[in-house]
Amino acid sequence: MDIAIQSFVAGFPEFLLQGGITLALLVSGCIVHVLMTPMKEMKLIREGNVSAGISVAAVIVGLALPMAACLVSAATIYDILIWGVVAILLQLLAFRVADLILRDLPKRIERDEIGSALVLAAVKIAAAMVMAAAL
Repeated sequence: MDIAIQSFVAGFPEFLLQGGITLALLVSGCIVHVLMTPMKEMKLIREGNVSAGISVAAVIVGLALPMAACLVSAATIYDILIWGVVAILLQLLAFRVADLILRDLPKRIERDEIGSALVLAAVKIAAAMVMAAAL
């Protein structure tokens, strides 16, 4: 039992630091994504727009997957920071790819076209899974 407690005491500060940085990147990435996309997703969600909710949910999952993989494989805090920023940028790129495929995606989300939101979610989550595996 003494070894388990010593291990906890030794590892807990690193757990807090790495976990805290990863969570801060996740929240920051979600905020950046919501601010960078043309539609006002939070306003739309408050108005009952299901498509906007699907879009934001895909952002959260789409960022959490590669960031979790990064946290598992990171050797240093710099790894987490670098690859976390890369994940944020690639998720913004995934939005642009979905927009190219569907044409006028922001307007579709604003009109609450659930099919378009589901395609966007699939693109984001697929990109996240590939990124996570690549890490």
